[in-house]
Amino acid sequence: MSAITRDEVAHLARLSRLALADEELDHFAAQLDVIIGAVARVAEVAADDIPPSSHALPLTNVYRPDEVRPCLTPEQALSGAPAVEDGRFRVPRILGEEA
Repeated sequence: MSAITRDEVAHLARLSRLALADEELDHFAAQLDVIIGAVARVAEVAADDIPPSSHALPLTNVYRPDEVRPCLTPEQALSGAPAVEDGRFRVPRILGEEA
């Protein structure tokens, strides 16, 4: 028996707003079952004496420290803008949003 059912895949597709054909539901159910099995195998291997990590190699911060330096005033920054409104760059609407 698969760990994830065809109905669960259909539910996930609806939540994701994906239109899936019947064959795709079966196909993805099988694929998700393999993925869930792989995650379960990793969970079995995880040992309590191994601390969790986000990266296999130790990382160090390579960023420079923040320093206050001279910069443009708002007026200077907006001086080259094609349109300004209320001290901000004015850009055209792209999503048809209401103001």
